[in-house]
Amino acid sequence: PIKRDVAPPFSLGMPVDRLCKRINKSNSEICGVKFPVKTENLEKKDLTKLRVKQLKSILLDRGVECKGCVEKEEFIKMVQDTEHLAGSDEF
Repeated sequence: PIKRDVAPPFSLGMPVDRLCKRINKSNSEICGVKFPVKTENLEKKDLTKLRVKQLKSILLDRGVECKGCVEKEEFIKMVQDTEHLAGSDEF
C-alpha cells in the first residue's frame, strides 16, 4: 500500500517535502527511514561513493568539524584523517 501512495506523486514530480507531509497522515515512519553507513574498514574508493552530506554526518558523529572544507575530496581526506576516532560509529 505504501508504494501506491509514493510512486504516482514521484512520477508526477511532486517535491519530497510535500509528499512526506501527505504520507505522514497514514504512515509517519516512512519519511524518517535512513539506512546507516558502516564506517569500519572504508577505503578511499568507498568514500568517494558517499555523498557530501553523508561525509559530514560521519565527521559530526566523530565530533570533528571540517572548517574550510569546500570540495568533496577535502571531506574525504578529513574522514580518513579522523579514522582513529571512529570506533564502531554508524549514522
